[in-house]
Amino acid sequence: MYKVILILFFLFQSLHAFLNTDNNYEKQLTALKNFDLPNTFLKDSIFISMKEDVEVYKTKHFLRTLESGDRFVPILQKKMQEAGVPTEFLYLAMTESSFDPYSSSPAKASGLWQFIPETARRYGLVENAFVDERRDPIKSTEAAIAYLKRLHDMFGKWYLAALAYNCGEGAVTKAIAKAGTDDINVLLDESQKYLPKESRLYIRKILMMSFISGSTDIMLDNGSEYLLNRANNATFVSVSVPSGTHLKDVSESIGISLRELKSYNPHLKHAFTSPIGSKGYLYIPQDRQIAFTQNFDQTKEPQKYAVYTTQKGDSLQSIAKRYGMSTQSLMELNNLKSAALKPKTELVVAGGTPMPVSTPASTSSAEKIYIIKAGDTIETVSKKYDIPVAQLIKANKKKNALVKVGESIVIPKN
Repeated sequence: MYKVILILFFLFQSLHAFLNTDNNYEKQLTALKNFDLPNTFLKDSIFISMKEDVEVYKTKHFLRTLESGDRFVPILQKKMQEAGVPTEFLYLAMTESSFDPYSSSPAKASGLWQFIPETARRYGLVENAFVDERRDPIKSTEAAIAYLKRLHDMFGKWYLAALAYNCGEGAVTKAIAKAGTDDINVLLDESQKYLPKESRLYIRKILMMSFISGSTDIMLDNGSEYLLNRANNATFVSVSVPSGTHLKDVSESIGISLRELKSYNPHLKHAFTSPIGSKGYLYIPQDRQIAFTQNFDQTKEPQKYAVYTTQKGDSLQSIAKRYGMSTQSLMELNNLKSAALKPKTELVVAGGTPMPVSTPASTSSAEKIYIIKAGDTIETVSKKYDIPVAQLIKANKKKNALVKVGESIVIPKN
């Protein structure tokens, strides 16, 4: 118990120093100015309580989260600076996702910036069977910057853009109309509740994170001074590869594990780049760029992939056989833990052209291929195409009249 009290005491002391040094105070005023907030916001009672209550914002937890975003922070800051967006919005991403590109919400938001599908499409982010660009650290950041700049153009102030990012343009517009002003102190009035509670805390959280991150005292007191210089650390770069390139080929060429390479490419749903188009891209560690240029074979023909939408009666076994794959490889390719399938499920398959699995080596151009579905028998197929059962059995070189769901049956010319 004594140790706990001692730890809290030292944390509080470091925070007290952080809040009262002239250097930190100037940084706080700069952050307020960048958000178009008045200096009087420092006197906001809830904001003050967040600063003074160690249990609320948990400095150690904050620093761990900031450290976890080490890979992304430099590139995010650079993108914002280039676009003229306050770099304090970095902590909007931290608030949204804790810098976890795989973060998702019940509202189907995903990625560092927690885009919902509709907004993602509006800002050009692609989601299909192969990629989810909401999880792409570069493209999602560029989309977030475009969205924030649009919100700033709409409302005229960065703090209003941040609020609209959280609760929506309509909610902020209604709040301003109801309050009769866009003054932050009025909009955050706890008694009037012009904005949702989450949004009222949202801007305060972003500012608090910005203040802590800008405090040399806190970084030094908690042994995190290296975070102050991480803008100089190596980050990652984008390299061009043929579409459908397997990540294993790239990881081997640059000398890192497949797992590590995957961690640089959270937007990929599978261990290969999108097969759509002729070229794809990957993110690799910056210090591996020379190795990539020297060792990766750009002329190697990559594996082709396609998307198959399951139908009633399909099984993994039948689909795998149809595309010349093993059931195990099909499951691994689609990250499946169970062989259970539902109709209209999109599966990635190798190849691209389905192959008849029970057909003779050659078939007449007049012949058709029929895929056996649930409830089918050789007799029902015979009646459907007006072909004698014996002729069907002979054309398919079958030993008996048994058929299986997913089996391809040659329908000979009658």
